[in-house]
Amino acid sequence: MAPVLEVADIFRRHGEAFRQARAGHLGRVERRVMGAIAACRTAVLGGHLEQCDDCGATRIAYNSCRNRHCPKCQGAARAQWLAERQTELLPVPYFHVVFTMPAPAGEIVFQNKAVVYAILFRCAAETLATIAADPKHLGAELGMTAVLHTWGQTLQHHPHVHCVVPGGGPSLDGTRWVACRSGFFLPVRVLSRLFRRLFLHELQVALRGRPVELLWRSRPSRRIRRAH
Repeated sequence: MAPVLEVADIFRRHGEAFRQARAGHLGRVERRVMGAIAACRTAVLGGHLEQCDDCGATRIAYNSCRNRHCPKCQGAARAQWLAERQTELLPVPYFHVVFTMPAPAGEIVFQNKAVVYAILFRCAAETLATIAADPKHLGAELGMTAVLHTWGQTLQHHPHVHCVVPGGGPSLDGTRWVACRSGFFLPVRVLSRLFRRLFLHELQVALRGRPVELLWRSRPSRRIRRAH
């Protein structure tokens, strides 16, 4: 059964007004995605005629946009990807860790996406690996899956990295498995402080030593939670 309201319907009705209101915050990629989703399986992209071999009935089937962000085009591919990842899971609890950055950094990121996104990934991975390797916290070598999100729930530019991390890892000498405490992974404040330091250092290096004034909340904006 088709949904009563689709993302494409919202884009068709309100997309133009949204683009005008957020003209300074939407880039070329975001505008292209919105346009592709709105045009998906409509006459805008053309189509073809399908005919039943038995009764001769015909219908017009409009072409899909095949954009990876489109919920109509990528549903089957997403389900297949999730099924494949399920087979790779270890028989241990997993945790969901999110690394984000303060709003004042947004303008820098928006103008230097490739550079700062790479910094975000590196600092998130280094933070988790460093704290996990510390015997005071876990004393294990950590693996993780990280995914970059560049939009927030309000469809505004808000880059952050989602990490799915197993609750443990091989000991540093590789002789045994080290599991985290039940229901607890790593201390959020310790992760937050190290990530902030690594990120600001790499950002300043990328900007060739120019001073960067950023407001950063002392408390982490998101907590670690158990992944389901």
